[in-house]
Amino acid sequence: MKLIHKATIVNEGRSFIGSVLVEGERISKIFENEVPENIFQRCREIIDARGLYLIPGVIDDQVHFREPGLTHKGDIYMESRAAVAGGVTSFMEMPNTNPQTVTIDALNKKFEIGAQKSIANYSFYLGAANDNIKELVKVDKKNVCGVKVFMGASTGNMLVDNPKSLQQIFAEVDSLIATHCEKEEFIRDNVDIFKKQFGEDIPIQYHPLIRSEEACYRSSAEAVELADKYGSRLHVLHLSTAREMSLFSNSPIKDKKITSEVCIHHLWFTNEDYACLGARIKWNPAVKTCADRDALRSALKSGKLDIVATDHAPHLLSEKEGGCLKAASGGPLVQHSLQVMLELSLQGLYSKEFVVEKMCHAPAELFQVKDRGYIREGCFADLVLVNPGKPYKVDKSNILYKCGWSPFEGETFNHSIEKTFVNGNLVFDDGNIVESALGQALTFDR
Repeated sequence: MKLIHKATIVNEGRSFIGSVLVEGERISKIFENEVPENIFQRCREIIDARGLYLIPGVIDDQVHFREPGLTHKGDIYMESRAAVAGGVTSFMEMPNTNPQTVTIDALNKKFEIGAQKSIANYSFYLGAANDNIKELVKVDKKNVCGVKVFMGASTGNMLVDNPKSLQQIFAEVDSLIATHCEKEEFIRDNVDIFKKQFGEDIPIQYHPLIRSEEACYRSSAEAVELADKYGSRLHVLHLSTAREMSLFSNSPIKDKKITSEVCIHHLWFTNEDYACLGARIKWNPAVKTCADRDALRSALKSGKLDIVATDHAPHLLSEKEGGCLKAASGGPLVQHSLQVMLELSLQGLYSKEFVVEKMCHAPAELFQVKDRGYIREGCFADLVLVNPGKPYKVDKSNILYKCGWSPFEGETFNHSIEKTFVNGNLVFDDGNIVESALGQALTFDR
């Protein structure tokens, strides 16, 4: 039994000084006032948390941890270590691995890897293909986060581009459908245009013009139209343009069948950053204009965007070299996502309570994650202590990704992650991974 004593608890829209008693894997008691003396006597460990924020563990619904088959870039063991160092206690991982996760058998093997290696809690998406509908309808909604549909080609080339296949997926799949939306024919046409000007070496600053606003909007609109037609449970990932915001409602999550996500890089970077960071900020969908970023920030505040995630997608730096056609798309983010959002709160964009809402509570509600995402009695003790008065500079010495780099290198954030607990176990402590226990598979109240 351990007591996290006199923290500033940030949870469910309010902040207050309190203490949390953890027994085994779960939160057993929350004290808003003084802690009874008999509790101190019973506790094996008392953690003095005065001056620190205590928040629920972050739930990241979109990561690429690269296992199996692409483990020179990252793997579940290494990336889950980086996750807990950043306060991310649960993740949902994507299917564009090698082999691709497009069968129930491949999905089960991923869960086995997670059980053997992951320090954080985990779930895995089953990937859609043009011809695997029989596998998709077998998904167990209580134990699998959802089905991923690439409606635009990205790393792994899992494009679902057959209209009949898309209709069948939206009509027959009863699970949450998560989509990557970019219209491939627009992208191909734009590549041809810029090839005529630059040949095969298109400069990186043209990436957001190739993977354009139109390509994103047309694909997202198609996904929303299909979901409306068939009554599907749709979740649109990593939205990147102001125009797409017209497709979404600001109703509460519980009232929506169509939900949306924004990622850290689209809230932080703009196309002006290509000049200094180059392909390090090359993602699909692309980082776009300041106007797009500002519209996304506003839509998050209004509720049109429901959750914040990372699309953490590590590559070696050698794979990030070159222009639009050569450099790999994606980058590592999961270790610093919470710090980025807390930095935006210091800039006055959001409150710290709002950050917790969008990174912890809302993902739990959107995916109906069982007993996680909140500081509540009876919930799993996935908890993070944040020091708001201890600056943290990102550099090579403290980056835990297997790929060894970050687009935030050289950035100093004003908050540090002090401790992370997963299922009541201390797994990160003042800069050090504590390999005391492994995470668990997420379950869902569906």
